[in-house]
Order: sequence, then C-alpha cells, then structure tokens
Amino acid sequence: MEIAAGVMTPLLRKLGGLLLDEYNLEKRVKKGVTSLLTELEMMHAALRKVGKKPPEELDEQVRIWADKVRELCYNMEDAVDAFMVLVEGNRYHERVPNNMKNRVKKFLKKTTKLFSRGKALHEIGDAMDEAKELAKELGDLRQRYMLEGHAGETRDTIDPRLEVMYKDVSELVGIEHKRDKLIKMLREGDENGMQQPKAISIVGSGGLGKTTLAKAVYDKLIGQYACGAFVSVSRNPDIKKIFKKMLHQLDRKRYASINEAVRDEEQLIDELNMFLHCKRYLILIDDIWDEEDWRIIKCAFSKSVGSAVIMTTRKISVSKACHLSGDDMVYEMKPLTEGDSQRLFYKRIFPQGSDCPSQLEQVSRNILRKCGGVPLAIITIASLLASNEQQIKPKYQWDNILNSMGRGLAEGGSVKDMRRILSFSYYDLPSHLKTCFLYLSIFPEDFEIRRDRLIWRWIAEGLVQGGKQESRPFELGESYFNELANRNLIQPVDIDVEGRASACRVHDMVLDLICSLSSEENFVTVLDGTVQSKPSSHIKVRLLSFQNSMSELTTHWVDATSMPQLRSVTLFRTDVDLIQALPSFQILRVLDLEGCNLGESSHKVDLSCVENLLHLRYLGLRDTRVGILPMEIGKLRFLETLDLRVGGSAEVPSSVVRLGHLMCLYVDPDVRLSVGMGNLVSLEELTTVKVGGTVAIEKELGQLIELRVLQLEWTGDDDSVCSSLVVSLGNLRKLQSLIIFRQGGLRFDVIWDSWVPPPHLRTFEFVGCTLTMPKWINSSVLPLLSILRIEVKRVQPEVDIQILGKLPALRFLYLETTKVQYTRAESFIVGADAFPCLRECYLYYFQTGPSIFPRGAMPRLEVLYFFARALHIAGGELDVGMDHLPSLRRVMVSLCPEKDDIIDKIDEAAAMVRLSAAVHPNRPTIVVFDFYLPTEWEQEEEERR
Repeated sequence: MEIAAGVMTPLLRKLGGLLLDEYNLEKRVKKGVTSLLTELEMMHAALRKVGKKPPEELDEQVRIWADKVRELCYNMEDAVDAFMVLVEGNRYHERVPNNMKNRVKKFLKKTTKLFSRGKALHEIGDAMDEAKELAKELGDLRQRYMLEGHAGETRDTIDPRLEVMYKDVSELVGIEHKRDKLIKMLREGDENGMQQPKAISIVGSGGLGKTTLAKAVYDKLIGQYACGAFVSVSRNPDIKKIFKKMLHQLDRKRYASINEAVRDEEQLIDELNMFLHCKRYLILIDDIWDEEDWRIIKCAFSKSVGSAVIMTTRKISVSKACHLSGDDMVYEMKPLTEGDSQRLFYKRIFPQGSDCPSQLEQVSRNILRKCGGVPLAIITIASLLASNEQQIKPKYQWDNILNSMGRGLAEGGSVKDMRRILSFSYYDLPSHLKTCFLYLSIFPEDFEIRRDRLIWRWIAEGLVQGGKQESRPFELGESYFNELANRNLIQPVDIDVEGRASACRVHDMVLDLICSLSSEENFVTVLDGTVQSKPSSHIKVRLLSFQNSMSELTTHWVDATSMPQLRSVTLFRTDVDLIQALPSFQILRVLDLEGCNLGESSHKVDLSCVENLLHLRYLGLRDTRVGILPMEIGKLRFLETLDLRVGGSAEVPSSVVRLGHLMCLYVDPDVRLSVGMGNLVSLEELTTVKVGGTVAIEKELGQLIELRVLQLEWTGDDDSVCSSLVVSLGNLRKLQSLIIFRQGGLRFDVIWDSWVPPPHLRTFEFVGCTLTMPKWINSSVLPLLSILRIEVKRVQPEVDIQILGKLPALRFLYLETTKVQYTRAESFIVGADAFPCLRECYLYYFQTGPSIFPRGAMPRLEVLYFFARALHIAGGELDVGMDHLPSLRRVMVSLCPEKDDIIDKIDEAAAMVRLSAAVHPNRPTIVVFDFYLPTEWEQEEEERR
C-alpha cells in the first residue's frame, strides 16, 4: 500500500507543476491534468488510510486496487517526465550564445522544435486521456468496494509479546543484572522522602527485551507497593480502554465491571487520581509510541510519595518526553553480551547441563553474530534448531539456517512472531518514511551505507517531498535519516560530536523484514546469483539491485528488453554486459556504479552511452577507476547528483558546467573545474576543488550562492587570485560547512583577515592558510560554530585559547601549529566558564596540559589530546591532574624527550599521567606517544636562549 502512496506523492507534485502558465498547455490537456489530479488526491488519501494496516488484515481487492494505482502513477509520471525532458531541451537551445554558427543551428532546429513540442503535447494529451479513463475505473472500484475503510473479515491477531510476559524469569539469561540496576535507579533518593512519583523509561528497538525487563522489575517490586498495574499502549491506543484496564488491575473487586461502564477520558482520569491519591503505587506502561499519548496518560497519576512509573518505548524522542519530575531517568537497552547470547542460545537447544558439540561451535558463533545480541532473534533461531526428541539436529541443518538468515528465514510460527514484532515499527512510520525505509533493501547484507549517498539517492528517486518551505531537499532527507535512527530501525555509524552519523547499517533481521515487504510490494528487485532472485517474466522491474552474494553470477538473467520501465540500477559488482545495456533503459533516474572497477584492461566500457539517459538524476562513479569521463555527461540536464570521485586521474568534462539542476558535485582532489562553473546555480554541495590558478574560477565560485557544503584545495601564490577567492566566499551566505586546505601555495594573512564568515557556519577547517589565528574567529561572528580545525604557524595560548573558549556552540577543536612550540603555557589561561559545550579537544605541537583549564571549564569534555615535554611533567613544572574535568573518558599525550636520559623521562612522565587518570572518577583511557623532532628541538632551544 505504502509504495503506491509513495509513488503518487512525486506525481501529484509534478502534475501541479504542469498547471503553471510557463508550460502553456492546451486547454484539453490542462483540463485533463486538473481532473486527474483531483481523482489521484482522493486515491492518495485512501492509500494512506489502508497503508496503516498490515497486508494480512486487508482484503485481496484492496491489494489488487493498490497495485493498479501504483502502475497508473508510474506510467503517468514517465509521461510527464518525457514531456519535461523535451521542454528543458528546447529551453537549453534557446540559451545557447547567439553567434553566427549558433544562429544557423537555431534556424535549422526551429521547425524541429515546433514539431517536437507539438508531438510532446499530443503525447502527453493522449497519456492524460488514458490515465483519466483508468483513474475513473479505479475510482469507481474504490467506491464500489468502499476500499478506504474495508479491512476484511480477518480476526484480530494476538500480540506475540504476550508470551514473553509470562515466562519464568529464570529462563531469561542476563536479565538479573539489568533488573537489579533498574531497581537501584528507582530507589535512589528514597531516603530523602520523594514528594513526586519517579519515572524511568526503557528504550530500545523491537526484540531487545524491553517488555521482559520491565516485567521482571515490576514483579520484583510490586510487593513493596500498595497497588500496581501493568498495561500496554501499542501503536493505535484506545486511551479509555487503557484507563479502564488500569483501574481494574489496581482494584479488581472495586472495578470488576469498569469495562462495561460508560465513562469519557476526563472521568476516568479523575477516577484514577482519586484512587491513587495518598497511595504508594507502581505502574508499568508498556510500548508507548507517541509523546501525545504519554501526555494524556500521565494526567492520571497523582503525586504520591514514593510511587514509581516504568515505561517502555522504541523511540528515543518518546523516552526523553516521558517524565514526571526532575529525577526521571532513561535506560537504553543494549544487546546481550557474547557470553549471555551464547548461554541463552544453548539453553534453548541443548538438554539441561549439556555442552555444545565441538563440530557445532563455529556455526553457532556465526549464527549468534547474525543475531546481534537481540534476545528475540536468538530465541527464534534457537527454536528452529531445538528438537522435541532429546537429539541434536545434524550440522547441515544448522548450516542451512545460517545461510538463510540474511534472506528468507524458514517460515516457522516463531519466525512469524519475530517479524510481526519488527513490523510494528514499520507500520508506525508515516507514509513517506515507509518508502524510504523499504528503499534500504537495495543494499546488501552487512553493508555500511553512507548517509549522504543514501539521502541524495532518496532525492533522485523522488522520495523526499514536502516539508517546510524553507527546508532544502537534503536537509529534509537528513531529517528522514535521523528519524529512522531515532526509531531504532537503522544502526548509526561513526556519530560525530554534533550527533550526526556518517553512515548506517541495517540489522540482518530488520533487513530480512525490509526485503520481504519490498518483494511483496514489487518495489526493489534484488539479483544476487541465486535461482530465487530471478525475476518473473510478468513482474515489472523498476528498481534493480545487482549484488554479489554468490561467487557465480549469471548475467544472462538480465534481459534489458524485458525491463523498459527500469528507473534505478545499482551494481555492487562489475558487470560489463549490464553496463553496455544501459542505452535500453530510457527512463533511468539512478545509475550507481560505485565500487565497480571499470578501469581493468579486460573491461572495455564506454560510458558515452549515458547521453541517452536523459531522465537521470543520480550518477555515481565513485571508485570505478574510469580512465576517461565522457563529455556526454553534459547532456544530462536533469542530473542532481554527480559523483566523479573515480579514484584515478580522469579529468572532469568541461560539459559539466551545463548541468543547471545539479545540486551535488563530488570530484577527486587536485581537480580543477572548467570555466563556466558559475552556471551551476543549484549547487548545494561541492567537494573537493582545486583553486588558486586563475581569477576566473575563483570569481565564479561567488555565483554559487546556494552552496551549503564546500571543500577547496588552495595551491595559489598570487594575492589577486586569493583576493578574488575571499570576495567570492563572502557571497556564500548559506554555507554551513567550509573546508580549505593549503597544498603548496602561499599564505595571505592580510587578505584572509578581510573575510566575513557566513552566519550559519557550523563546520570550519582552515589548514595551513594563515600564520596566526584569524581575527574573525570569535563568538560574535561564529555563534553556531560546532567543529573547528585550524592549523597556524604559531599559537599564543594566553590569547588564542581564551578566544576559542568563548565560542558558545563549539564541540570539537583541533588546533595545530606547523612549528613545534616548547614554551610552557601558564595554568588557568581561560576562565571557569570556557568551552561550555566542548566534547573533544586536540592541541598539537605546542605545550599544554589539563592544568591550563580551571575547574568549571570544559564540563562536557570527553577526549583530550595534548603535547608536553617529558621533563616538565617529571619535574613537576607541568601539572597533569585531570580530576577537575568531570566528563573525561580518553586522554592522549605526546611526550617530547630531552636529548639526554630519553627513556627515563618518558617513562616517568607517562607514569605520572597514568596516576592522574587512575584517581579520576571515570578512570579515563590513557594513550602515550613518544615524540621526536631533533632539528626543531635544537632550533627552539636556540630561540629560547
């Protein structure tokens, strides 16, 4: 259902765009667009409604109807895009310079243009008539069967989590420690006479055992309270039913007939308040999905002394919102340890007290690795291997299950339960996120998916839609990514100090669910070399993922002539035959060849065929080792993302400057772009470009006013070129991230001092471009700066660190000198309020230490790197005490020795640093580096004399 709704969203937007006057549609066509738009909007509303229910709860008519709607939308969008491609092509020819040669071309093409436009209008008119007729039929079908609300006659399914509530706690391996920790958290502060109930939220993805843990805590403590209740909220809660169930459990005799009583929510809240007043109670609210639900439920709780409320949720944002007082806590569920996973697994399979046979040890470890410490996954797989007879299943059955875990798990009842639990998170997603979530099935198992690659692909596929008017597509797509992470549906990778993940992974069990749902909806077709992956002849393949799960991959399965509707091709292995078939895919929107080595001598790949892919929005050639990039790339007028980081010496085609719709351009370092790049007025991200050669390129940069991310390599030695660059950068007021590295060019301090940074700059790396700290680095100019890396020739700690300490949003600091400074910085060179948000601090090649920051400064600092002379630490001149930095977790220090007794001083200084860490409450990790620069050491010694 959701794929049909997701496909319809970009079509509705495009149909609305066609009604604009600039397209000058015929009256018949415009009337048809308006009529079709109205009918599709009604269908869209119906699809969103039925999409909230699992497929097994829907009648077959609904599924058939949704499939037909999806096909209508795909076909209609193809027709609209074909019209737009032709219109855009004509507009481009109108913008060609008006010299004599081009005048002749323009005259010769004039009749072709008129004929083409007339043909396009005729074709889209015919497509509109056909679509209107089919839409009318589908509309009649929708009304005939009342499909909006018809969910079949299927009975209510039993929530499989009910089983876990009644398990013997002795069966739940590894739960005792977590249970006791939560009990201790709930009891903290009781001696002070708590005046309000205390709340604790348990958050984690489906299958981690949140309900099990909460129930274990509840069962352990309920005897110490006057009354208690355990109720589940679930995804679409009936709040009145929840309140009634709560009252019944609190006093079964008094509220024996509460379920038959007619009460509204306000009356039930009042009843609960009166009953709980002056009673010490324990309430467990399981499976909260929405913050608004919690705001209503918490109204029922009286502020009784010593009471407690336990909640479970899959959403981090909900866990933070579930609070009753200032002493509330959040407990994040973690996967089981390797030992606990093994104990749980073996306990389910082998007879009491028996060990795992040696021949099954390796396969069991591989199975547990795929389970990822998720109790529900472990229990489910173990149940497939457990035998009712007191015999152990043969190894080949273990191997079969291991090989099937990533794709198509055996259809046992317990597996269905696990998938049903995981699917709860899917069906709770809004319509647009469901499609983005299923899109992850394109990527192979255990694949690390770069965040930016995923978001730009979402945009190219038309999956990022709507949002606030001021939100740009990438920022909106980033919010999609974060929401999936917040709901524990993807696993973030490499989270930076701003909480942004560079990539994500999908748990094997979640990927299995995604692939199953995607297959049911015929959304993504995966070819991985298995017989099961061969697409049926009657299935229309639109999104194709060509993976390398098997060593022998039969290419002849891919018949280009049978896939005229193909919109997306992703190769995770090199396949020359498929690449050569690309001209057949006329409506292709995404072509991602990243990682396919096309530079091998045996691969004679000609990428000039891309000139036929006029619908292309995303072209990914990263790490393809392509020797020559085709000039034909410039014909792809709708291209939005172009990744040319091929990993070789290929030059960027000059025709790239024609791509007026391009929003993201990646090129290899040391590449210079052609004159004319100022035409790329839609660019939001540009990395990495060499500058410093000509004034023309540097001036054109200033025309790219939509840039959000920019990375440059400065190689120039001309002050006029540098001045042009600084002026251009001053025009880019939307920049959020700017990185500039100097590679062999000259520094121009005075010129750079004239620059005024953009107001929204959050990341700034300025390496080797100036001798001293620029004057514009201060709190008034850079109020949002969060990440700063800067390299200068010399640092004045008493001045520069004072200034940096006042940056209000700074979370990451990397300050480096190009010349080693041995002069010791004085203690407390900043105030007690310095660096309020700093998480990581790296101070390279000038002597500092923890003592330069007084108590109160850097309250959130977790990682510290500093450089010091071993003699100063060993002799007590430099204090390395760090107990005044309360959040410290990791300390790294480079110790510079003296000429004599090198080893003794290094060892003594290192021992003193480790001793300081040992008395710190957090016991931070210590890493000590030896540092040797005899030439600079002697030079500095001479200067100090």
